[in-house]
Amino acid sequence: MAYGTIDDNAGDDHTTRSDEGFRGAQVCSLVGITYRQLDYWARTGLLRPSITDATGSGSQRRYSYRDVLELKVIKRLLDAGLKLQQARQAVECLRGDLGADLASSQLVLAGSRSVLAQSDGEVVDLLAGGQGVFNILPLSGVVSELEAAIVEIREAAPAERPHRHPAADYLASAKAVER
Repeated sequence: MAYGTIDDNAGDDHTTRSDEGFRGAQVCSLVGITYRQLDYWARTGLLRPSITDATGSGSQRRYSYRDVLELKVIKRLLDAGLKLQQARQAVECLRGDLGADLASSQLVLAGSRSVLAQSDGEVVDLLAGGQGVFNILPLSGVVSELEAAIVEIREAAPAERPHRHPAADYLASAKAVER
C-alpha cells in the first residue's frame, strides 16, 4: 500500500492533486512546529522540500505530502522524548530500506533506543543504545491527523493568488483613487 508510507512513492496521489505542494506556513500549521524549526531542519538536511527548495532571499520552499508526513513523524519522535539527532537517525532508517508502512506501524522507544514494530510482526532496531522504559508510539494516527489538517487548511484558506509586492498593491490602489 503506497498511501501512508515513508518511502519515495508515498503520497504520490496527494502530490498529483496539489502540484504546487505546501508552503512553509501551511507545513508549520499541519505539523505543529515553528517556522524557525522548519527552516533549521531544511538547512541542516533533516528534510529538504522535494518540490521546491529555497534558492535565495524571497524564494519559497514547497513541500510534498510525503515531506509533510515525514515532518509529522519527526515531530512525534521529538514529542516522545527523542533528541533531534536520534530522530534524524530513525527517520533515515525509515527512509532507507524499510519503506515502512506508517499506517500499520508502531515505534517502540526504550530510552535512547528505537525499534520499529511492523504489522507483520517484524521488529527492526532503528538505533543502538541503552536500556530504558518502553514508550509505544503508534504511527497510525499520523496519516489520519495529517489528512484532517490538510482538509481544514484548504477549506479555511481563500484561493491563493500570486504573490505581489506591497508596493504594487499600493500603486494599484492609488491609481484607483485618481480615477
